[in-house]
Amino acid sequence: MRRKVRVDGPEIAVAVTGEGPAVLLLHGFPDRADLWRHQIEDLRSDFTVIAPDLRGFGDSEKPRDVDAYRMRRSVQDMLGLLDALGFERAHVVGHDWGAGLAWSLTHAAPDRVERLVVLSVGHPGVPRTLAQREKSWYTTYFQFDEAEALLRRDDWALLRQWVQTHPEPERVIADLTRPGALTAGLHWYRANHHPRLELRERTFPRVTTPVLGVWSSGDAYLLEEQMTGSEAFVDDWRYARIEGAGHWMQLDAPIEVTALIRSHLC
Repeated sequence: MRRKVRVDGPEIAVAVTGEGPAVLLLHGFPDRADLWRHQIEDLRSDFTVIAPDLRGFGDSEKPRDVDAYRMRRSVQDMLGLLDALGFERAHVVGHDWGAGLAWSLTHAAPDRVERLVVLSVGHPGVPRTLAQREKSWYTTYFQFDEAEALLRRDDWALLRQWVQTHPEPERVIADLTRPGALTAGLHWYRANHHPRLELRERTFPRVTTPVLGVWSSGDAYLLEEQMTGSEAFVDDWRYARIEGAGHWMQLDAPIEVTALIRSHLC
């Protein structure tokens, strides 16, 4: 079930299970592929489920250079992974940074994405309001070289506060104590969320792939408006709101999340 695949760059650890059409599950920070364990167990009966640890996370390689974490490189990782596993097309489901990657993958290779499900994170073209910037203050904080030391200080006190709504905070901290793991995770923000990048005017092609966007009412980091605003960029858009679940809805509301995914893919 677990294996490592050398793509054009790092070695990617990936779980592959089940039979049928491919479903690619993409996690975010500070997680790894087992964030999807409830969904994997259900979907494997009808799909070939592909759940990688993204570069820099879990058992995948952790390049040291910030530039290695630019989104286009992770897009190539996923295309290379699908090629290595023999799949021309796949459904794609992403959460957090994995949702950002899912959007980018759909823009870069729309012919490779059958259907798209994005959890928590809306389309990158949706303007970030002042209220959203306040919610996601940490994206600026993570830019600083001192961030690693401050997050580790006093037995990870600041990080514990930041992930207080995560259902498994101790597992997260254990993962981030691995050599290079914390810096690799922060490099995702440094490479893709640097303030200077927001000054650039970006244009996006229309998304023609059918998209389901899901937001949870207990999300401490992202506002509903950044998800619902995605409709302006998508031809075939559907939206669902999960009440009571936090940012990590796959763990907080696994049955509801899995049912929504199935409803869009089947």
